[in-house]
Amino acid sequence: MLDKEKYLTPREIVSELDKYIIGQDDAKRNVAIALRNRWRRMNADPEIRSEIIPNNILMIGATGVGKTEIARRLARIADAPFTKVEASKFTEVGYVGRDVESMVRDLVEQSVNLVKAQKKEEVMDKATSAVEDLILDILIPPMKPKTLRPPHTIDKPQEELPKDDYELNEKTREKFREKLQRGELDNRKVEINVKQPANTGIGMIGGGMMDESSMINLQEMIGNMMPKRNKKRKVTIEEARKILLEEESAKLIDMDEVKEEAIRKAENTGIIFIDEIDKIAGAGKKGSGPDVSREGVQRDLLPIVEGSTVNTKYGVITTDHILFVAAGAFHVAKPSDMIPELQGRFPIRVELNNLTKEDFCLILKAPKNALTKQYQALFQSEDIEVNFTDESLEKIAETSFHINEEIENIGARRLHTVMSKLLNDFLFDVPDVIGPNAKIMVTKEMVDEKLADLVTNKDLSRYIL
Repeated sequence: MLDKEKYLTPREIVSELDKYIIGQDDAKRNVAIALRNRWRRMNADPEIRSEIIPNNILMIGATGVGKTEIARRLARIADAPFTKVEASKFTEVGYVGRDVESMVRDLVEQSVNLVKAQKKEEVMDKATSAVEDLILDILIPPMKPKTLRPPHTIDKPQEELPKDDYELNEKTREKFREKLQRGELDNRKVEINVKQPANTGIGMIGGGMMDESSMINLQEMIGNMMPKRNKKRKVTIEEARKILLEEESAKLIDMDEVKEEAIRKAENTGIIFIDEIDKIAGAGKKGSGPDVSREGVQRDLLPIVEGSTVNTKYGVITTDHILFVAAGAFHVAKPSDMIPELQGRFPIRVELNNLTKEDFCLILKAPKNALTKQYQALFQSEDIEVNFTDESLEKIAETSFHINEEIENIGARRLHTVMSKLLNDFLFDVPDVIGPNAKIMVTKEMVDEKLADLVTNKDLSRYIL
C-alpha cells in the first residue's frame, strides 16, 4: 500500500502545475487524473490491480504551448522516473538507428539514478564520517598505543609505554577534524588514490554490427571484469571530499537492492513522453526516403505501449503500467493517420490551445520560473537590480504575439528570443560599463526602441528570430 499523504490529489497536482504553466486547463486536469490513478491502482484490490492499465494521453497542439513542460513537471511532482524521446529519431527494426526499446532502457537508467540518489542521502552521514577519517589519515596518520612486556619476566603484569605521544596525536587529529568540518582546510592539497575504470577499447571492435545500447552494455560488462587501477592524484581537500564521498557512498549502497527497487519504480510510476509523434503518423508515399519506416516505427511502438517485457542491463522490465504521454503539432498529419491499433492505445485526447497575448503577459509575470525572474537572477549575480514596468511586459507580450502571427507561431519560445534581443546589450555591458549596485528599469519606451527594427522589418525578424 502506498502512503496516501505522499500522493497529491488531482486538484493539488493542477495547483502545482499552475505555478509553472499558464492556461491549458484541460491538459492539466487529464494528467492530474492519470497521476492520481497511479496511487489508486496500487491501493486497489490485489486481485484486479494488475488488470488496471493506465489511460495513455495524446496531446495535440502547436510547438511552444507547454506539452513537454506539463509532462516534465508532472514527473517532478510525482518524483517518478521520466524520459523524453522524439519519435522521429526511431527507425524500424532492421534500419540503422535507434530502436524503440531504447526509450524503456533510458527510463530504467533514470529510475536507477533516482533510487541511487535517494540511497545516497540515507548513507550520507556515515559516508561523510568515513571521508573525514580518510582525509585525517592522510594529514595526520594515527598512532596506536603500544604495550611492552619487560624482558625476562612472565609473571609480572604488562607495562604500558607512556601515552603522551598517542594522546597528543589524538588531540591533534580532533583539532584538524574540527577545522575540516568548518572548511578551513579546503584549499590545502593532498594526495589521494582514485580508482580508475579499466579502458576496454571495445568501441574499436564493435563497428556497425551493434546498436548503441548493446555496445554500452558490453563495454560495462568487460569493464567490470577487468581489475580497477588506482591512480594517485594531488587535489585540494574540497575536491578530495567530493571524490572520496562518491567512492564511500558507493561502498555503503547495495546495488542489487537499488536495481530491484529501480525496476519496480519504473514499472509502476515511470512516465515516457514521446514527442513529435505526428512525424511518424503521415502516410507518405511508400518507398520514398524516410517515409519507408514510419509505419514500421508505429508497429514497433505498439507492443511497448500495449505492454511487453524489455531486457535492460539492470534486469527485465514489463511496460504494462508505464504511463505514455505522446505529443505532436499535427499540422500536416492527423491523429487518425496513425495505425488504428496505436490510436487505441492513447484513449485520452487533449487539445492544447494556442497562446494569446494575455497568456504571454501572464507567462512573463506569474510562473515561479518566469523569464523576467530568470533575467533578474542573472543580473543579481553581478549585484545589479533589474525591474520591469507593467507596460513594458505588455509591450513584450504584444511584440512576441505579433511576430508569431507574422512569421511562424513557435508559442512561448518566442518570448525567449524577444527578451534576449531586448536585454543582450545590458548583459554585454555588465560589469565593464555598468558596474555593481546599478539599477535598470525596463520601460515601454525602451522596449519600443530596442525592438522597433524587428517589428517593422519582417526580413530581419526572420533572420534574427
